[in-house]
Amino acid sequence: MTNPPRARAIAEAVRTGRSSARAETEAALARIATGNPALNAFVSVDEAEALAEADAIDRRLAAGEKPLLAGVPVAVKDTIWVAGRRVTQGSRLFADFRAPADAIAVERLRTAGAVIVGMANSSEFACKGVTTNPLFGPTHHPQDQTLTPGGSSGGPAVAVAGGLVPLALGTDAGGSSRRPPAHVGAVGFKPSFGAIPYGPGFAEPFTGIAVMAPIAADVADAALMFEALCGPDPRDPESIAVAPADTRPPECLTVAYSPRFGLDAPVDEDVRQAVESAVDALERAGGRIVRRDLSWPAGVTETALMPLQHAGLAALYGDAFRRDPTLLDPDIAVQIERGLTLTGAEVAAAQLLGVEVARALAAFFTDADLLIGPTTPCVAWPLDRLGPETIGGQAVPPRAHAVFTPLFNHARVPAISLPCGIGRDGLPVGMQVVAPRGRDRRVLRFAAHIEMVLAAGGQGHPG
Repeated sequence: MTNPPRARAIAEAVRTGRSSARAETEAALARIATGNPALNAFVSVDEAEALAEADAIDRRLAAGEKPLLAGVPVAVKDTIWVAGRRVTQGSRLFADFRAPADAIAVERLRTAGAVIVGMANSSEFACKGVTTNPLFGPTHHPQDQTLTPGGSSGGPAVAVAGGLVPLALGTDAGGSSRRPPAHVGAVGFKPSFGAIPYGPGFAEPFTGIAVMAPIAADVADAALMFEALCGPDPRDPESIAVAPADTRPPECLTVAYSPRFGLDAPVDEDVRQAVESAVDALERAGGRIVRRDLSWPAGVTETALMPLQHAGLAALYGDAFRRDPTLLDPDIAVQIERGLTLTGAEVAAAQLLGVEVARALAAFFTDADLLIGPTTPCVAWPLDRLGPETIGGQAVPPRAHAVFTPLFNHARVPAISLPCGIGRDGLPVGMQVVAPRGRDRRVLRFAAHIEMVLAAGGQGHPG
């Protein structure tokens, strides 16, 4: 796994004339041509379009502009609209779809001077915890091609961790842009709901919780991308302004550490040890760490909330399923079939539970500034499975690997995953940092502090 170039270094070089957007784009296209065949991170690359965008940015620079992401090559998940590009959601149903407009986040990337070099792989409709689909097949882990990076933003995460591009834009409705970065040693940031405006684009199966998510090689690059994308937009009535950066130093923040986020879920020993070691390092660096579990509403599990996804998929694609279920990924077809059998009361119960989750976490943050714990309970697993067969020595269902991320989507709060150590076979382990809604910059600043502390002790990034 190569060390990807840093976005801030590229942007500075382009702004100061030491490089150009065209040169950086050509370098990224060369890396993709060499590295992507083994990884299948990108599903489409438009070289002519990317170079034309780069030339336009160079003309802006010659005219005196100094855009924040000048000349930085970016991958965009194949579920997000990029005007004129083929965007498929990994589905045969959209195999020939051309986006009629840019998503607001893509529009802002262009304004910031970034170059969109291609579309990155996703599971179908971004509704599966591994990255494979009927159109493009699987994305491979950059350290071991027999392993999955997880999903659904596995393509964007591998594009960054594999050194193809410095930044990627994913989506996250249940951990899709935190778990894959955790598995491949990248940084994935799920902002507060509404912090980055959503749409225009495809209808979401999971309404009210999906976000656009920066993926980067380190926290500073993720923060840079977030600053280019955040802020309300009148086209998205649920978009919000986030709070200014926290002025308190990291050692003055009260940070709650919960090894399982208060859930009855097994964790592999290598993951537990890596996270505990990182927490110990933070304490030695003067951090105010308190060991404290959350109290969730009765009956809260990801399974209890999944009717919302299944019902959403059934509403959007139930007719297509009835016409020809073989057009769909079999795992997605199972979810649609379940959704078609749900009652209104069952869907409402899941919606009410999501509200209670948000209230429980808001209460938790009345006397804690941040919450930390594992991003996933396991490292990456074989490519041909939906999930590991065992975690923590226990037989588990296929979604057990995803247990620690979805509740923070339902709570609409910011959460970031960053590398915190190494598990079995040298595979990356991720730590998750969570804060109250709107405190995105607090999360980013503390994550940068973690990164610095771990780097000083030889922990953190695997590469």
